[in-house]
Amino acid sequence: MIAIISNPPPLISLLSIPNPHSSFASPLTCRRRRFQICASSLVLPLLPFPIDQVLIPSEVKSLHLYEARYIALLEESLFQKNKLFVHFVLDPIGLGGTSAEASFAARYGCLVTIEKVEKLDIGALVLIRGVGRVKLLEFRKAQPYLTGEVTPMQDNVPLNMTEINSEVLKLKEVLHNLNRLEIKLKTPREASLQTQITNSLVWAEKKITLDYIRDFIPSVAERVSFAAFQPVSGLTQSELAKLQKEKLVSMETSDTIQRLGKAAQLARDNIRMLAAKLAIQSLERQ
Repeated sequence: MIAIISNPPPLISLLSIPNPHSSFASPLTCRRRRFQICASSLVLPLLPFPIDQVLIPSEVKSLHLYEARYIALLEESLFQKNKLFVHFVLDPIGLGGTSAEASFAARYGCLVTIEKVEKLDIGALVLIRGVGRVKLLEFRKAQPYLTGEVTPMQDNVPLNMTEINSEVLKLKEVLHNLNRLEIKLKTPREASLQTQITNSLVWAEKKITLDYIRDFIPSVAERVSFAAFQPVSGLTQSELAKLQKEKLVSMETSDTIQRLGKAAQLARDNIRMLAAKLAIQSLERQ
């Protein structure tokens, strides 16, 4: 999926974005107190997106950046050793007043690392990877691009990891089965041995060495739990909309086992959906 960044939620409305510490910052801020929030923080460039473009850890997204402010953001991120910035959602909120000016809450922050940059005649094509969830503590500046201080958010990890490890193995098995079906559904010219879900799973399981941001990297189990929340081949618009809701829930969940279970159920639903489509495809070829 390529997101063309030209006119995201208006930065001219930054003054109407509630302070993350205020009561407007959002019901989500209160709910997120259940998360394990580390003491460390970073000041990083922030790139805002609409509510239907939430990014989750392990997910890959392509961005076409061409406005001057976003090219400046890209250059600043590339200057850092780990090539980082924050992808976050600006969610429109109602304040109950009569003002016609839009107000937004900053939600669903995801620390990203830049994996690849391709220069174009106009701007650049940038491949980013979601690393882990972050909480926005404070906006720092708006020009030439938005920056802010963020702190990592991770699941509360129980002392006994036996159940989590068992659920991780179950999910991986279901995802491998899903991958095999998805490859069969693709036409020969589209065929790939690595689907979006497999790409996320491979990244989730590998050793991540991002210097000085260790506190921002979720556990392997948490990373794996996000891998299933990716689109599979042949999804309809209504199915993609449903997946978007699942992604939002996954970002709010603080229980790794709960997310692993939800991910496995989603994968099994996708297996049934792909199996039905393969059966129809087989009949059409006869």
